[in-house]
Amino acid sequence: MIIIEDNFNKRINEKTVIALGGFDGLHIGHRALIDKTISVAKRMNCKSMVFTFKNHPLMVINKAYSPKLLLNNHNKLNLLKSYGIDIVNLVNFDTDFMQLSPEAYITSLVKNYNASGLVVGFNHRFGYKNLGDIDLLKTLSKIHGFSLNVVSPVKYKGEIVSSSKIRNLIGEDGDVEKASKMLSRPYFLEGIVVRGKQLGRKIGFPTMNLDYNKDFLLPRGGVYYSLLEHNNRKYKGITNIGYNPTVENDKLSLETHILGFDEDLYDETIKINFIKRIRDEKKFNSLAELSEQLKKDKMFALKQNLD
Repeated sequence: MIIIEDNFNKRINEKTVIALGGFDGLHIGHRALIDKTISVAKRMNCKSMVFTFKNHPLMVINKAYSPKLLLNNHNKLNLLKSYGIDIVNLVNFDTDFMQLSPEAYITSLVKNYNASGLVVGFNHRFGYKNLGDIDLLKTLSKIHGFSLNVVSPVKYKGEIVSSSKIRNLIGEDGDVEKASKMLSRPYFLEGIVVRGKQLGRKIGFPTMNLDYNKDFLLPRGGVYYSLLEHNNRKYKGITNIGYNPTVENDKLSLETHILGFDEDLYDETIKINFIKRIRDEKKFNSLAELSEQLKKDKMFALKQNLD
């Protein structure tokens, strides 16, 4: 897979079929666009290409409204490569790009990247202030002579799959199970293990505190069954997101107890996959009462599958 970072300066000589979109999270709706792009490209003897953004557009348009991210570019590129895309262009969304008219935007795609076809979602909008829509694309496809493929909405249990829906499921509801169905994989966070107060060791449940990138979405507070990945190995875990009210902690933390693991991972990078929500965070009357609840949480985790 060829990766470029270009704002209409380079030219691609081979004919392309291009999927357009933000692809935040690369959920099953996005996968439908990817699969359609690859199939159309093969039929037209073209290269398949994804045209997306290196940064979220709202970080430039209005940072206050920019959503928390679901996936970083490194993992996004790895997924796109595994799907079989030939070319990915990570565009730097800046003030110049923001001011491109819908017509200039599409003309540049055709001119610079030799677009013989475009693939978009049913509600795709583009260009300055999102003035471009599907009707305009149909008109421009006739003017420029490219094929236009509009992909219908993908639904899960009757609901249209979208990045905003997935954010609500994870951040507001804590329903990581349903979100994982829409993503086709567990939602995860990566970060570095840092030292905490080490209070868990006193009650037999040592935990690892994760320092993660705050640009990414944190699941709703509570206790989760999780799978941790480190050095290509997976471990069952119990992850708590919250303020540990039993010990009157005033700082939000993300900490995990790994079952059957007692190695020092400080300063190591780990990945936490959120599999299932167990319960809300609760203030217990004593550390002994907290310990009894943690034993129940551990029994729940032990019964779960490792995959």
